[in-house]
Amino acid sequence: MSIVQRTWALVAFVVTLLCASTVAADNTPVLRVAYAGSMGVVMDGAVGPTFAKAHNATYQGTGQGSYALAHLLAAHQIQADVFVTITPGPMQVLKQAGLVTAAVPVASTQMVVSYSPQSRFAMDFAAASQGKKTWYDVLSEPGLRLGRTDPSIDPQGANVLLTLQLAEAYYHKPGLMHAIAGDPQNTAQIFTEPSLMSRLEAGQIDAAISYLSAAQSHHLPTIALPDQINLGDPGMQTPWYDRASIKLDNGKTLRVQPLVFYAAALGNAQQPELARDFVTFLQSPDGQKLFQDHGYSPPRGNAL
Repeated sequence: MSIVQRTWALVAFVVTLLCASTVAADNTPVLRVAYAGSMGVVMDGAVGPTFAKAHNATYQGTGQGSYALAHLLAAHQIQADVFVTITPGPMQVLKQAGLVTAAVPVASTQMVVSYSPQSRFAMDFAAASQGKKTWYDVLSEPGLRLGRTDPSIDPQGANVLLTLQLAEAYYHKPGLMHAIAGDPQNTAQIFTEPSLMSRLEAGQIDAAISYLSAAQSHHLPTIALPDQINLGDPGMQTPWYDRASIKLDNGKTLRVQPLVFYAAALGNAQQPELARDFVTFLQSPDGQKLFQDHGYSPPRGNAL
């Protein structure tokens, strides 16, 4: 399936889920949350159900690429009460559309190499995690199946390319990004964000450069990357991260943004009070513990 076909499939899928009734069959209010696709385990398995039980509500969550969701929400093609994204960019789309006045940081993460224990390269990755091999040499092995998301609609996909570009400079390896990823929108490697970790778990792909939080939520082994390239250290923004930029075929230029998750109640929420309560819950000690239990780091920085 081409990237265009996948995008239209995403639109149809999300519209179906987010255009449902605001009241459940049992007359409890329905809180609809649109979130970054990498957050599926923590949102649908922990945060959403816990909040719904405490507020006698029904939780309905939908995860996909953050930019794709933001543009659908801004165009009023879908509707949600709360939006949770990673990096400021998608939230800025909704601020410009007048749907968000303020967004608060609720968690953070960093980029890592995650791999499938079922992969035939698993022993090589384990050696790389112990410093006996380089992670980029393993990812360059013939026949290795790398998975990532579409950089034009999802911050995680963009961050994979930016990490690889920074790795070229850090390790003095020109051409490393192309050797591992091929073209920026290499369709052989691109999958939807919610399916990426599931494919890794099932052994359908061998590895991904992903968020640490997503890998730990799925109990997948990882290889840590240096702060200079993992996009998770704000202190590296000026000396390192600002060096990276990639221009896509559609004219969009990718740059490093903080790997911080932000949440906001939307201005057209059907359940505005529940939406505000949900954002407050994400910041609360109970909400923060759920994030921590699923591999997320504490929030960084200020509100948007």
